[in-house]
Amino acid sequence: MSKEEKLGRKDYEKLLEPMEEELVGMARWAQKKGARIVILFEGRDTAGKGGAIKAVSGQLNPRQCRTVALAAPSEREQGQWYFQRYVDHLPAKGEIVLFDRSWYNRAGVEKVMGYATEDEVDAFLRHAPTFEKMLIDDDILLFKYWLSCDQDKQEERLHERLDDPLKRWKLSPVDIAARDKYGEYTKAREAMLKATHTDHAPWTLVDFNDQRLGRLILIRDLLARLPDTKVEAPELDLPPLDAEPKREKFGVLEPIKPFPLS
Repeated sequence: MSKEEKLGRKDYEKLLEPMEEELVGMARWAQKKGARIVILFEGRDTAGKGGAIKAVSGQLNPRQCRTVALAAPSEREQGQWYFQRYVDHLPAKGEIVLFDRSWYNRAGVEKVMGYATEDEVDAFLRHAPTFEKMLIDDDILLFKYWLSCDQDKQEERLHERLDDPLKRWKLSPVDIAARDKYGEYTKAREAMLKATHTDHAPWTLVDFNDQRLGRLILIRDLLARLPDTKVEAPELDLPPLDAEPKREKFGVLEPIKPFPLS
């Protein structure tokens, strides 16, 4: 596939389906073994973090696999240890947590947009590897993904959000203000990688110029880096009913009438 060609929806869905089965197996393994899995999704605005998270979690039990997307810190949270509000969302045994942006906000948007001081950013870059070592030493499985896209793709997607009423909610004043800071975000990312790409918690960069292909690459990498997650599904049996299937009956209320479809 050339750089100009994009993976079609039908081909994408065909390739995704067996990976979804493996993801379900991963969740079954995590539950049985009591594993705790944390996956960070970081990257450019419009790179495709939301779509990647949906691709990973779409077939999983939401009681076991949850997404964390924190808003800007409150006044109280601003007075806490920086990592504290993220610690509250770490998984218990058998759980999978997907961070739609994470503690790395400090090294990215907070740095570039001036929401954090240089001293705060420097302190974060020193402390993050130690914080992550604590997670790893406590047997949390931590995966850090950076989703990348070129500026022309970013512009295309920003305009798509502007023009599509179903995607308009994704476009924020911060996204617009950040448009002219593509180079500054690159510098911030490189400083972040230099300081926090460690043996115990490495970064993985994924090209998301083609978002469907990027999702498949990310999922394949995640599954390849996990331990052997093969756990047989429990045996279940559905014996035949002892009578004819019954129709729904209503006493107090009736279902609402269907509306015209044309």
